[in-house]
Amino acid sequence: MNTQAREIATGQQRRGTVFTRLRSFFVYVPLVYLYTLVMGVFSLLSSLFDSSGRVQHWFARTWSRMILKTGPIKVHIEGLGNIPAGQPVVYAANHLSAMDIPVLYAMLPGQFRIMAKKELFRYPVLGWHLKRSGQIPIVLGDAHASVGTLKRAGRALRHGLPLMVFPEGGRSETGQLQPFLGGAFFAAIAEQAPVVPIAIVGTYEMLPMNSFHVVPGPVQLVIGRPVATTGMRLRDLERLAAQVRDAIAEMYDTHAKAITSNA
Repeated sequence: MNTQAREIATGQQRRGTVFTRLRSFFVYVPLVYLYTLVMGVFSLLSSLFDSSGRVQHWFARTWSRMILKTGPIKVHIEGLGNIPAGQPVVYAANHLSAMDIPVLYAMLPGQFRIMAKKELFRYPVLGWHLKRSGQIPIVLGDAHASVGTLKRAGRALRHGLPLMVFPEGGRSETGQLQPFLGGAFFAAIAEQAPVVPIAIVGTYEMLPMNSFHVVPGPVQLVIGRPVATTGMRLRDLERLAAQVRDAIAEMYDTHAKAITSNA
């Protein structure tokens, strides 16, 4: 199949059992809310003493690892060597589930900041944490509406801080890879920073959108080879988006099949 035409296969939530359903509703989900409240409060307090966001990143990573261990959810990571050393990058990942954020925070090395939908910054606790920890609010479908924050993203890259973007603009409701928004790559081209494609595999089957039933299973975080932006201009946004989307789709397709064949 032509790479550009390849779609992520529609996932199906694992059926689970009565036990996993009861465990999700009465144990796992309440604990996640508790972790979020407690770690969120401590994270906000730490921002009074550390304006860089580094301590808050530690809290976010610890929160993520607590969530995965409670699952228990085991994540296999592949391709760490593809992350360029000593230079800022833009991570671009598919977005399938609320589990994606804990997986990324727990598994990716070093500090990074997320370019997140502006709407998320309005939520209590979560929004406060996002704002105080230096995450970047954007309107992915409208680069002009995010000029100020996109410039801020560029400054972060110039200071060597990687950025994380979800080019689909939000979680996939079907498990299929959605179209990528070119504006998500504005900062990468503006700063000539490479884009590192990341495929998250298995989180949709574990916890699709609008569900609270968590069914633990294999999760893979696959890091691809960086896509260079050297020489690209803003008129190349859509071309870059297509390249990154193709890379993520191919990685997802390969690893999703491997998980299915081993099930």
